[in-house]
Amino acid sequence: MLSRIKGLDNGRYSIFLILAAVVIVASLLSPNFLTPGNATNVLRQVAVITILAYGAMMLIISGMIDLSAGAVMALAGVASVMAFKSSQSLVVAVIVGVLVGMACNLVNAFLVATLKTPAFIVTLGMMMVARGAVLELTDGQNILQLGDFVKLGQGSLGWLPLPTLFLAVITLIVWYVMTQTRYGRSLYAVGGNGEAARAAGIAVERVKYQAFLFNGALVGFAGVIFMARVNAGLPNAGVGYELQAITAPIIGGTSFSGGVGTTAGTLAGALIVGVLGNIMNLTGVGSYIQQIVMGVIIAAAVAYDVWSKQRRGRGRTIILHERGTDGRADKESDAVDDPVTDNSGARHQT
Repeated sequence: MLSRIKGLDNGRYSIFLILAAVVIVASLLSPNFLTPGNATNVLRQVAVITILAYGAMMLIISGMIDLSAGAVMALAGVASVMAFKSSQSLVVAVIVGVLVGMACNLVNAFLVATLKTPAFIVTLGMMMVARGAVLELTDGQNILQLGDFVKLGQGSLGWLPLPTLFLAVITLIVWYVMTQTRYGRSLYAVGGNGEAARAAGIAVERVKYQAFLFNGALVGFAGVIFMARVNAGLPNAGVGYELQAITAPIIGGTSFSGGVGTTAGTLAGALIVGVLGNIMNLTGVGSYIQQIVMGVIIAAAVAYDVWSKQRRGRGRTIILHERGTDGRADKESDAVDDPVTDNSGARHQT
């Protein structure tokens, strides 16, 4: 029985099979899907969503959520554009974008970790604040003529788009943090059981602060890349991106209840979301229908997560039951074979 239950958990790589199937179906639905131009476009688009998804993954693993990612991305991206137009420095522009994202998430962290306010409510409020701030900052007008700023989103290193290169570097960093550092292990512990993590000596509040700040840096950088890719500072950018950022890790196996998730799974989930969006655009599916499809995917992914956890829970119950039965049988045999045992089963030393 134990081996059969273990076999149920060997589907960790099934997300990559699903990704391969989605790519095959997409290539059959549209002959333009696998063209070099479209492939490059998908890579550029997926870079932004995946960077956002990594931040969402870290928060979900630690038992939190961020509904403000899209609005904060827009605010950080526009701030980055304005900084570049003032300084003509790409470095300054990137730093400003990242700092704006971190500042917004520092507020989120204070309200969630220190004041114990639910992350759902806090980030929902931040979504409205950030969206209002960017509209006020720009008077609702797009910022055009970005000059060399577009290189961050449209440039290439040989055949490799720069956003894809940035994504590769960020993927390695996130993977290292989540798998090779004490902080990564602390994230899983806090999301799995916060009180147990606190009892084990983990500074739960500090872990939550760091998770939000890491998320803020990723959201801010994603805003920079997005504005550079579309060659404009768009105050209305990023609407609904927070949902795609949450969808990607959930599809990739991150548990909505916290404590479970992987960088590779999130990457695969983001690629699935990106490919689905691209093929729906290529085949002329309306934007309203696309929202319905994404909503169904989110609901299905969360439902599967709940179902799989219940299944694993039943499997553990069966294992414990079998172990308990075997333990009683062993004790009974010990009581018969060992003469130095009293009626309660307690063994004495001779």
